[in-house]
Amino acid sequence: MAETGFAPVPEANRFVLANATLPAALVEAPGLVVTGDSLARADIIVSDGIIESVTAPGASVATPRVDLDGGMAWPCFVDMHTHLDKGHIWGRKPNPNGTFQGALDAAQADREANWSAEDVRRRMDFALRSAYAHGTALIRTHIDSIAPQHAISWPVFNEVRADWAGRIDLQAVTIFAVDAVLDDNFLAAMASTVRKYRGIFGAVTYMVPELDRALDRVFRLARDSGFDLDFHVDESEDPAARSLRHIAAAATRHAFKGRINVGHCCSLALQPRKEAEETLARLHETGISVVSLPMCNMYLQNRHAGRTPRWRGVTLLHEMCARGIPVAVASDNTRDPFYAYGDLDMMEVFREATRIMHFDHPVGDWPRLVAADAAKIIGRPDVGMIVPGRPADLVLFRARSWTELLARPQADRTVLRKGKAIDRTLPDYRELDDLMGKAS
Repeated sequence: MAETGFAPVPEANRFVLANATLPAALVEAPGLVVTGDSLARADIIVSDGIIESVTAPGASVATPRVDLDGGMAWPCFVDMHTHLDKGHIWGRKPNPNGTFQGALDAAQADREANWSAEDVRRRMDFALRSAYAHGTALIRTHIDSIAPQHAISWPVFNEVRADWAGRIDLQAVTIFAVDAVLDDNFLAAMASTVRKYRGIFGAVTYMVPELDRALDRVFRLARDSGFDLDFHVDESEDPAARSLRHIAAAATRHAFKGRINVGHCCSLALQPRKEAEETLARLHETGISVVSLPMCNMYLQNRHAGRTPRWRGVTLLHEMCARGIPVAVASDNTRDPFYAYGDLDMMEVFREATRIMHFDHPVGDWPRLVAADAAKIIGRPDVGMIVPGRPADLVLFRARSWTELLARPQADRTVLRKGKAIDRTLPDYRELDDLMGKAS
């Protein structure tokens, strides 16, 4: 039997979701009264799959009515940093020790042995069905792009993007070690791939002697080709990892006007305060945005056998927000050597980010980091807010307050797409058993 959640949403063309509680940061509607905990009560009228209006509770006489009894309504989520091509390989290639190097070695071995077009396609689709059931509408994924894998995974991504159009909008980014661009043939191949598949140009930056020369090549290409940039940056507990500063300097050097996003930036949190503040100032000047991956970073960073971890692995998001630097949080890896857990559930990401990074007391605008702000960073300001005139893409929860919302997984949520409740049945891991080498 299909699972659609707790709310019996009618099939009518026009109905009202009555007595809803909305995160104030995620709604645009005049006259709503916001409480001290950054929540607002409202009725949401849906007509022909569009949000017709958001009004004070009881102001609408529209029928039929679905009484949410104070339950929360959120816009659908935005997950702006994932790895759909790596997801769900843990069953055949786990991380032997939970370390970053263990993850790199295991993922490379699995990629070389197993990543056929069918394998990548099936695991991508499995991950997307999970994300869709949890209420995500927009995803950016990084795609391992070292030859010959780029010739397999990018065409598969293109097909999957077309298959999922209208359910989840997909973006993709190249990922490889940044010094690979010093090879002219490699750089040309990556540029061609990004153009052909309408992608974003990205790389992993780290402190190699050729870093600035490699960044110059990336920025020149991006500037001349109109590419946006998205980097994996300083995913390390080493305070000497400072490639973030080099990216900001390159952006200034090349007067770059496109979007630049950076992910992780873990080592920034371990650097001296004065140095970190100087780096933050450069981020603000250049308009660089930052996404933190709190679950994966806490899993990998500061892991040493037999020793309790001393820090949480995350970057300076509070300080970035205070400076007006655009920020978000996202899922990152899912059931692969870089993170053994996860399900592309952005409410889980928000719940864990709140616990790990103190997105509470007050909650304030933090919900925007898994919705509107993440969407804006990746060029989709039309997604991630409850606004009259936009599609009724909503996630409904029984929880009425922050503590109720974040105390439990909210597995009984209802997801609406264009005003219709979707089937929220999650795919069974057994579907992938043959890919994992298990007997069916």
